[in-house]
Amino acid sequence: MVAVAELIRVLIADDDPLVRVGLSLVLGAAPEIQIVGEAGDGAEAVALARRLRPDVVLMDVRMPRTDGLAATAELRRDGPAPAIVVLTTFDTDENLLGALRLGANGFLLKDIAPTEILDAVRRAAAGESILAPSVVPRLIGYAVARDPESDGGRGGRASAVLDRLTEREREVAEAVATGRSNAEIGAELHMSVPTVKAYVSRLLDKLGCANRVQVAILVHESRTGK
Repeated sequence: MVAVAELIRVLIADDDPLVRVGLSLVLGAAPEIQIVGEAGDGAEAVALARRLRPDVVLMDVRMPRTDGLAATAELRRDGPAPAIVVLTTFDTDENLLGALRLGANGFLLKDIAPTEILDAVRRAAAGESILAPSVVPRLIGYAVARDPESDGGRGGRASAVLDRLTEREREVAEAVATGRSNAEIGAELHMSVPTVKAYVSRLLDKLGCANRVQVAILVHESRTGK
């Protein structure tokens, strides 16, 4: 029996009732996950999130009344909780960049396997950022392909900032840039998951980053020298 304190409380926001049912069945099968509510549009998602205080919100993008991006922005005005994972069929740069700029913790596509959705919810609840593998190259490419003149030499500054890291911190930053989870980083670098979490928190503070995606962008910018 999973203790109540260990439960991951999830709110599902999607205008398709079949999608909501499917996600509820997939996530509800995990003993540590509790579906606390379902919303059919963004306005309802915001209201329910504020009332139910879920740990994770799975947020569709295109919904009536208030879309998922506007709902994400509204919830982020309240603070960093809950973790918001955008789950959509519309794989566009506008949705991807918009969601991350507005404070979403992850961006996934609805064609992923049920096991990946479960993993994403667990990782989001643990404070990790989650991106669909197919969108990572596009996100990094967008970040590093900006005009060096208009970018103000971010690549050089990125290198200077990363040079202040210890060797171990740099190894963790490089692993974060590949999109690996805390467990995967721990296995690769022979560290416990709590130690990885501590290093990631230290990286966010030292690099002035809001999330792991920004760490990844810094690492890739330093490699390009832009």
